[in-house]
Amino acid sequence: IPESGHKYYLQFSTEDYRTGENAGSCLATVLYPKKRSPPVVSIQCSHTKDQKEIQEEDNRLYQRIRHQTKPITGNNIPDSYGNIEPALEPVWALAVAGSSSIMWEKSTETLGYFLAQVKSVKQWIRKDDFVEFDYTVLLHEMPTQEIISCHMRLTWLPGHPLKVKHFCASESHGMEEASGAESGSAAGPSAEKGANF
Repeated sequence: IPESGHKYYLQFSTEDYRTGENAGSCLATVLYPKKRSPPVVSIQCSHTKDQKEIQEEDNRLYQRIRHQTKPITGNNIPDSYGNIEPALEPVWALAVAGSSSIMWEKSTETLGYFLAQVKSVKQWIRKDDFVEFDYTVLLHEMPTQEIISCHMRLTWLPGHPLKVKHFCASESHGMEEASGAESGSAAGPSAEKGANF
C-alpha cells in the first residue's frame, strides 16, 4: 500500500500449545507500517472450544497459582533437556502468553521471535486477587539466531486481559526502550513492587 506499508492476508489454524489439539481457525490481515512500529492486526477466529471451557481452564490455572503455600520461584524453564516441572507449568503458561505481547511489539517483516526459555521467575504476593510475576525470558530472534533477554512484569486475574510491562536488552542492539504498552488493563491500580520500569 503506497505510503503506508505492506499488508498481508492470512488464513491459518491454531492449536492448544499444551495438548496440540486443534483450537480453531483464523482469518487475519496484518499491516507492517513503513515506520518502525508494531504491526496493525485485524483478526477473526472460530474456536473449537467454547468460552465456558476456556474460562474453566483459566480458573483451574489461576487456582493452582493461588493455592501455593509460598511464592513461586523458578529458573531455567524448560531445563536443558526440555522438561518442565509440573509445579512450574502455570508460570510457563503465563510466560508464553505474556511474552507473545513482547514478540508482537518487536516483530517486523524481516524479524520474528520465539520464547526459548524462562531464565527466572518470581511471584509477588499481592493483597488483592491478582497474581503478579517478574520474569526474565529469553527470546530467540529469527533469522539472526540471536538470543534476546527481556525482563517482564506480568499481572493477571481470570476475566481480565494480561497486563504486561517489559524491557529488553541485547548485545548488538544495546538497551531498548521499555514498553509502556499494556495488553488491556486490570481494574484498580496495580501494586508495583520490586524492580522499577
